Amino acid sequence: MNHRKNHHTSTQNQPIPTTPIPKTTANHHHYHFLWFSLIATSIKLLLIPAYHSTDFEVHRNWLALTRSLPLSDWYSDETSPWTLDYPPFFAYFEYFLSFFASLLDPTIVHLTNGLNYKSHLTILFQRLSVTFSDAVLFYGVYRITQKLDPKEKYLIWVLAIWAPGLLIVDHLHFQYNGFLLGLLLISLAALENGEDLLGGLFFAVLLCFKHLFAVAAPVYFVYLLRHYCRGGLVKWFGRLVLMGSVVVAVFAAAYGPFLYYGQIQQVLRRMFPFGRGLCHAYWAPNFWVFYIMLDKLLAFMLVKLGFHVQTPTASFTGGLVGDSSPFAVLPMITPLITLIMVLLSISPCLVKAWRDPKPRMITRLVAYAYCCGFMFGWHVHEKASLHFVIPLAIIAVKSAEDAKHYFFLSIVSCYSLFPLLYEAQEYPLKVLLLLLHAVLMWFGFSSYFGATSASEPGEGDKSSSRDVVKNADFVIGCFGKSYLLGLLVVEIWGQFLHPVVLRDKLPFLPLMMISIYCAFGMMYSWIWQLRWIIKSI
Repeated sequence: MNHRKNHHTSTQNQPIPTTPIPKTTANHHHYHFLWFSLIATSIKLLLIPAYHSTDFEVHRNWLALTRSLPLSDWYSDETSPWTLDYPPFFAYFEYFLSFFASLLDPTIVHLTNGLNYKSHLTILFQRLSVTFSDAVLFYGVYRITQKLDPKEKYLIWVLAIWAPGLLIVDHLHFQYNGFLLGLLLISLAALENGEDLLGGLFFAVLLCFKHLFAVAAPVYFVYLLRHYCRGGLVKWFGRLVLMGSVVVAVFAAAYGPFLYYGQIQQVLRRMFPFGRGLCHAYWAPNFWVFYIMLDKLLAFMLVKLGFHVQTPTASFTGGLVGDSSPFAVLPMITPLITLIMVLLSISPCLVKAWRDPKPRMITRLVAYAYCCGFMFGWHVHEKASLHFVIPLAIIAVKSAEDAKHYFFLSIVSCYSLFPLLYEAQEYPLKVLLLLLHAVLMWFGFSSYFGATSASEPGEGDKSSSRDVVKNADFVIGCFGKSYLLGLLVVEIWGQFLHPVVLRDKLPFLPLMMISIYCAFGMMYSWIWQLRWIIKSI
């Protein structure tokens, strides 16, 4: 094993302080956490009448089909175009919610009469279902910050519980990401506390709610194999069997009924619709944006040079695998290619997890894995950036460099979600959410690191229960400021100047500018995380 250390990992081998927290102090922290949660919930309740996307009808239809049809028909029903394509645990979750929806208004769960049904009670019920399910997120954040000092706790609570991206995606656009990320944080909290079996259990449960979280499965497998299954051959084999039994039991509970009804193939076809194309309708700001733009640039140059370039007949956002390539010059990208690229990009953190399986590193490794899935995956949605932005909020207080990286990344991620809310009445809201988030981060990080940079915690110092490197002030450099200023330029052009200067010409340009410009920021974040992991190996 390589024992080389750097300033990020110099204290990793020190034990976590186990000084008991006085009961009055713990109650005081519970009180503060309750207020953080109530403020977030109050804001979400105020957003109930606001815009919602087609995902609102998607989930209403899932309520209806799970309530109206036998389980054997859930993944084959095509009454609505918004067919069920999440794993079984989420279908069971929708079935659970449908019981309360049917009591409130039976039309909500009627398979045909409920199509595109948007009564006030329907909107209220579905909005409240997302808000109440965020209790899992609150618990996950509480669990993973339980052993931190108050300043670290409060700062992370601001970043995670008040995350503007979650408000935009879940409580305006409409989804259940907070609930799912809460399960992830509960799993990571268990791993950080050395409760590996519990952490593996919750991750298996999460995969049975939403399979896209499986990107981090290789990291979990390697880490648990090295950390949980360590010891002699007998102990290693026993723990491996125990962990495997837990995971198999979870998947059996999820998929067993569908296996009984002979529906497994249909379930898998719905969960993995590779015919959707390489990119989403609005290109997520990832690596494939550069690949697409390079193809268009090469095609343009070749045409100018007199070469005949055939116009693509397929689409980046649709078509079946095996159709003609949507690229004019560059090779066609298939799901297998994206899978290989994701696995290759994840490999450094697998090496880190194998050589040095430290509980305090697992959150960073899992966040990096989700970043790799976002950058190189197939048909990635822009919303998937939350899968690594929220976990990275947990480690943003570890050092000033982590804080600066998170400040930069979270702003880029939030801004990349702006196209989801395209109606005029929501424009001031999304701008206000981003600005408020940036201001809170700026003052929070500046105060935290500015106040502690003069002295590092030494032996017996109880000011921090984690390995926090506080040897630098929180200062955004010229590069970061210039890039963030560029976001403002892109927004001014797309929102105000483009309609005046170009009018109806090039209507796709504002969205393309957001995608390309944010892709540069996301690529920087991926490289920053990769560099950190490689240096720590």
